[in-house]
Amino acid sequence: MRLAAFDEMLPEVSGLRRPYSAYDRWLKEQDPARLTEKMQDAERVFRKTGITFAVYGEQEASERLIPFDIVPRIISGNEWRRLTQGIEQRVQALNAFLDDIYHRQEILRAGRVPRELIAKNEAFLPEMIGVRPPAGVYTHIIGVDIVRISEDEFYVLEDNARTPSGVSYMLENRETMMQLFPELFQKIKVRPVENYPQLLRQSLAAVRPQSTKGTPTIAVLTPGSFNSAYFEHAFLADQMGVQLVEGQDLRVIDGHVAMRTTEGYKQIDVLYRRVDDSFLDPLTFRPDSALGIPGIMDVYRAGNITIANAPGTGIADDKAIYSYMPEIVEFYTGRKAILGNIPTWRCSEPDSLKYVLEHIDELVIKEVHGSGGYGMLVGPAATKKECEDFSKKLAAKPSNYIAQPTLALSTCPILTDKGLAPRHVDLRPYVLVSDRIQIVPGGLTRVALKEGSLVVNSSQGGGTKDTWVLDD
Repeated sequence: MRLAAFDEMLPEVSGLRRPYSAYDRWLKEQDPARLTEKMQDAERVFRKTGITFAVYGEQEASERLIPFDIVPRIISGNEWRRLTQGIEQRVQALNAFLDDIYHRQEILRAGRVPRELIAKNEAFLPEMIGVRPPAGVYTHIIGVDIVRISEDEFYVLEDNARTPSGVSYMLENRETMMQLFPELFQKIKVRPVENYPQLLRQSLAAVRPQSTKGTPTIAVLTPGSFNSAYFEHAFLADQMGVQLVEGQDLRVIDGHVAMRTTEGYKQIDVLYRRVDDSFLDPLTFRPDSALGIPGIMDVYRAGNITIANAPGTGIADDKAIYSYMPEIVEFYTGRKAILGNIPTWRCSEPDSLKYVLEHIDELVIKEVHGSGGYGMLVGPAATKKECEDFSKKLAAKPSNYIAQPTLALSTCPILTDKGLAPRHVDLRPYVLVSDRIQIVPGGLTRVALKEGSLVVNSSQGGGTKDTWVLDD
């Protein structure tokens, strides 16, 4: 089944779109052989830099080079302004929602979100009830996945409020493009993204605990070198000029978290953690965790450390909660959502489950806590047996799934051996929240490199592009 898709560079109806006009003029002057050479150069740069990701559950080499395409995805300044208004509104609502469900729970009392959806949710942490993070910020770093289906229609695909990844690819994509095509950036005014690490450090410093005196000490907590996103953890720590630490490097001393240094233990004020909630503190969560810091939750509850993102924010990642985001946005902002949701069937509801089972070959089915493209079914691309097998899983545990229509995601050209060819894309802009909201102009464009595929995740064969927001 092929869906007619809007091509962001060259729509069939209107011809070349204005944001691509300067790039198109440059492209027509290029020798195809030179572009192929540049693709190979880009691969060498990525290999030399060590930009890899891990693929779990496979016997062969677990580290893979993330595929990169040299044709940029270009967004006009006007389009970006509209997107940022919608993203900012959504992020404000997400933080208000998290504060509410861990305190007064007004949205539950108002019946706008079912109480059982929170109470029975594995991402909801009762340990966070009554705890207010420093500066009242729960989601310090958010990745909002956005898809486009026409000239003017943008939708939020999902919210990544726990530990959004991929920002290192955004930064390396831009650096690689500037290295390969410096003349392009002289011809076309593209808004910068390379100051993200500085913005991240400033944003984290702004949410330090009230008890912090002087310049706060910031560190990045990683599960270790075997984690799929370890490259990014090390990259961001290095770019921010802060320490990369593991749980074994930290301990609680005199009511504060401290890291081991050559000169003894030094207090940490802000911890950008890339460790899941359940592994964060073996005294509060999983007692078998060797990745966390015993007693860190006591320090956190006392207000003596900022943990970014706050424990318990995973409830805002939940795909069943996502289906209520229009109500959540309106409840906390008093306005209709600027960016819409994709229609979603909650399989926990009998009528929805019946519809989904009857139309499984037409829908995309996702796990409510799934990520990375794992545990999902793309009905139109699945075999009859795959649909039958998935139906059994769905019927056995319906509350674990949601379903969405198969949208005609917009396409952008990629460079292939035969020239330019359209491929489906999505966009993950990165949002920093402190005393203000900052949205980096661009984000990570993920692209489904297989012809006709709608799955853009790198773990499922997808790649990335540099995203240009024009300074117009």
